[in-house]
Amino acid sequence: MELVRLQRQRAVDAVYEALRAAIINSLLRTGERLNVEELAAKLGVSLTPVRGAIQQLATEGLVEIRPRSGTFVASLTLQDVDETFKIRCALELLAARDAISKFTDKDVHRLKEVLRALRKPVRNDQDGAAHDKYNSELHETIVHASGNRRLQEMYEGLNAHLRIARIHGRHGDWVARLHEEQTEHEAIVDAIEKRDAAALERSLMHHIYRAKDDMIKALSQRERESDGLPESK
Repeated sequence: MELVRLQRQRAVDAVYEALRAAIINSLLRTGERLNVEELAAKLGVSLTPVRGAIQQLATEGLVEIRPRSGTFVASLTLQDVDETFKIRCALELLAARDAISKFTDKDVHRLKEVLRALRKPVRNDQDGAAHDKYNSELHETIVHASGNRRLQEMYEGLNAHLRIARIHGRHGDWVARLHEEQTEHEAIVDAIEKRDAAALERSLMHHIYRAKDDMIKALSQRERESDGLPESK
């Protein structure tokens, strides 16, 4: 009996990771209805681990279980974006305060490599995915350097929503905004290299709230276009 329980738990974890990755990478899109039987068949597992994984995803806010309607990939609202970025800012500022004295020369060297990668032009979806990967690494380096494991766990849970938000925020002048983003990232890394806590907090707050405002603007415009409304001024 003990062995069966361990196997079942591993199956739930594997299904959870597979479905979570599919949502983050838009293989399963927001608003899409999830069919438990189809998912189980595609993943080669029974219904039980799929149901368990969906419950975990619902707790994380990535899927919605609607009584008498079914289970759907969670939609992204403007309020979701606003709240998520505010929490992100609070967590990163807290991490920065703890991390500022813990950054190593190796960390700084790697962050400069990440900056160079982020300077590469974004011409297609593959470039965009690579850009998102390096962007996430830069911010995750700050969080991990704090040494606060609970904070890291909270940030990782939040990061799924951030990745979804970035994907849906690629609209209109997203590529044009990359220069502004790059300037902000360079200010963040410069503050880390100088071990300047105040400058790091200022740079992070400016960067995160600017990104939040731009994303809300992009998503608002996307909603207006889907409703057939004229572009807002």
